[in-house]
Amino acid sequence: MQWKNTVTDLLRIDYPIVQAPMLGVSTPEMVAAVSNAGGLGSLPVGGLSATVVADLIQKTRALTHKPFAVNLFAHSIPAVNEQEYLDMQEFLYQFAIKRQLSFTKQPVSSLQFFTWEEQIDILINEKIPVVSFTFGILSDEAIARLKNNGTILIGTATSLKEAQLLADKGIDIITAQGIEAGGHRGTFLHDDEIPVIGLMSLIPEIVDAVKKPVLAAGGIMDGKALRAAFLLGAKGVQAGSAFIACNESSASPSHKKQLINATDTDIILTKNITGRWARGIRNEIMRQVEQSALTVPPYPYQIPLTIFARNAGQKAGNEDLMVIWAGQSAFKAKTKSAEEIFATLVQEAEAI
Repeated sequence: MQWKNTVTDLLRIDYPIVQAPMLGVSTPEMVAAVSNAGGLGSLPVGGLSATVVADLIQKTRALTHKPFAVNLFAHSIPAVNEQEYLDMQEFLYQFAIKRQLSFTKQPVSSLQFFTWEEQIDILINEKIPVVSFTFGILSDEAIARLKNNGTILIGTATSLKEAQLLADKGIDIITAQGIEAGGHRGTFLHDDEIPVIGLMSLIPEIVDAVKKPVLAAGGIMDGKALRAAFLLGAKGVQAGSAFIACNESSASPSHKKQLINATDTDIILTKNITGRWARGIRNEIMRQVEQSALTVPPYPYQIPLTIFARNAGQKAGNEDLMVIWAGQSAFKAKTKSAEEIFATLVQEAEAI
């Protein structure tokens, strides 16, 4: 199989395989392992303070001299209906009390959110070679500053319209995120309803219309899926769920077990945990929020309201509380080193 193409040239890697940035799961060790194996590791920093971002970059650089990406959440903080926030807070407070879980109420005015604007200077000063982003698109000024710094930019699209806007803004590589992909949707132009386009349809649609190299994201768990994406015109793939259960992942043992034991129908789309549509394993807190019929506050306001459940679930290994973002084929994940998982993807693709 011929691995070298425009993506490997732009990213200065051996194989056009990108490890998806998964906040709360991806670690500097995972990122470095994938980069050292010849792919592109991705360090997620969305919503983190500038100090934490700088620390994570330094930890990753201590483990690899190869290129890696830093991933941003390119959204703005929206206005929130305070009464809807308070109603949801009270509901989740009662949910916690019934289960003897700690819950601290917070007024909206006390919440602090870190945005990509506060992180750009660090990426430029550190001369990060690749910056990827999702949930939106960076400002024209930020794009110009990063490009002038020699940075390759990767944007996320869940529809042709989004891909065309990214291309018009001069983004170097476009990640086509199919509806199968785990975690948060990268949608940013469709406020009312998210695009529910499968990857097999989305790849050729974008490839035929946009003259930018495309990465395929969603259901890339083995060499067969990788080859299928290439046959449809993708120049590379982005795999996330394939690495969730790896040794370098920060997911807990119970998290990894639930992931591997999940069935295809256990994995659903929901906005009840963070206020933004995401794919993960169905559990009790998702069901309870849905049944409450309350309006879910927009991202990121819902996050501090549900963090108590995620923390308690991870600590106790309670699947009804822990949040396990997972792609549609995540049950195929293996508990191996990230290097072994990466090598298997390459070997399986070459064997076809």
